[in-house]
Amino acid sequence: MSADDAVGVGLVANLEGWSGEWSDAGPDTLDSLVMEARDRLANLGFFAGAGVIWILVALVLTTRDPRTDSAAGFVGALLIGLAVGLTIVPLFWLAAFARHRRIAYRGDWTRAVRRGGWVAVVTIVFVILRLQGVFVPALALFILALVILAEAVLSVER
Repeated sequence: MSADDAVGVGLVANLEGWSGEWSDAGPDTLDSLVMEARDRLANLGFFAGAGVIWILVALVLTTRDPRTDSAAGFVGALLIGLAVGLTIVPLFWLAAFARHRRIAYRGDWTRAVRRGGWVAVVTIVFVILRLQGVFVPALALFILALVILAEAVLSVER
């Protein structure tokens, strides 16, 4: 039996390969080879929320001009940042899930949401700086360096 077949039926994996025995450890074991339903629903929920926000972004970008309506630029920046942040959260979680060999650890969702928040805030700041005409690559690099440093400090495993 291949590894793909074993994932669906719940066979036990060991160092020698697939043993052919049924796992009786339950759904809370760390050796689970399938994604939990709650994680799958959370990923789909984030993507669905991001899809709705992207539709709102398209609506704002096609109906309002930031040169004539000053609030449109800020609303657009907020919506674009929120859409990018919501889109990236499940991608951060899935990257950690893949890096941990399909094991979801406690705190992975918190870390993914925090990193998605950083991406959203940086996107909002960059769009607003561009709208105001003060976007400078040196300032963008400084902001990115600050965010990377803050995330490195917050991500230290204790």
